[in-house]
Amino acid sequence: MSGLKLFRYVAWAAVAVLAVVSGALVYKQTVGNDNSGALIEPLAAIGGPFELVNGTGETVTDKTFAGKPTVLFFGFTYCPDVCPTTLSELQGWMEGLGEDANKLNYAFVTVDPERDTPDVMRDYVWAFDKRITPLTGSREQIDAMIKTYRVYAKKVPLDDGDYTMDHSAAVYLMNADNKFVGTIAHGEAEETALQKLQKLIASSPATS
Repeated sequence: MSGLKLFRYVAWAAVAVLAVVSGALVYKQTVGNDNSGALIEPLAAIGGPFELVNGTGETVTDKTFAGKPTVLFFGFTYCPDVCPTTLSELQGWMEGLGEDANKLNYAFVTVDPERDTPDVMRDYVWAFDKRITPLTGSREQIDAMIKTYRVYAKKVPLDDGDYTMDHSAAVYLMNADNKFVGTIAHGEAEETALQKLQKLIASSPATS
């Protein structure tokens, strides 16, 4: 087995472990006997303050999103499959929510700030929906948020000298106080995803 293949197996194993851990945390946050995915008390272990810039170069912090729950996704614009698929699904969820979609914040955070400059992020993300805030920043700023939000992200060299990024694929659900309350898994059924988003909206007195 080549070194690159071995590395990728190890990386994906780490992603799987993270998914299991996140799933366990989410389970603890839900009502366990009705399979509804109802959101209850948040966990303090995931999430926290951050400072990045949006697609027009303006500073965005966790306080920018205060007052409304937030739907967060981490990825990069060179992502061949997971990121465009998730952004397309997010666009569909927003349409499915109708007017209630405006009761949530949405953000796509790059894990590849070296290539994902503000204008690159803006053009990529806004091609799906302009209500989704594209976020980037310095390597240090992105690494700090990755650590705070317990995101897995790893640069993987390619044979042609370029690189790709392995990263967490779950969509993070944060309440109006920027506390983690659950996830939407990659490829999750639209009906289930919409139920989670509706519960997220209902969990905030300011938006319900």
